[in-house]
Amino acid sequence: MPTLPWTTVDAAPATGEVVVMASWFRVRRYRDVLPFLRDAMRVHRQVLAADGAVGVALEARPLRREFRTLSAWRDRAALDAVVGREPHRTIMRRQRPATAGSAFTFWTLPAGELPTWEDARERLGAL
Repeated sequence: MPTLPWTTVDAAPATGEVVVMASWFRVRRYRDVLPFLRDAMRVHRQVLAADGAVGVALEARPLRREFRTLSAWRDRAALDAVVGREPHRTIMRRQRPATAGSAFTFWTLPAGELPTWEDARERLGAL
């Protein structure tokens, strides 16, 4: 299972909370896996350079045609800003026809805590 482990982008705020987002995607066909993975890597690089990103991880299960992301953000505005910028905006449009299913969940954590895949899977309904 190709996985990009948690990478800290920027230190979390010393106090307060961070916004965490987990996502799950399943593509329709095996031929959609490689293009989706390529685009997921582009978004991963975008997040690594994004203002307000605290950290990010990607989990790919090519034989199941599934992908999961996990990220933490200074606030919801920083997360929303990345979603609305290139290349994320174009990638969402391009991959929509190839996507058979998706799920997203958001929660907050104290600034000093890191999200876990276990928590993300539970919140996504063990997808």
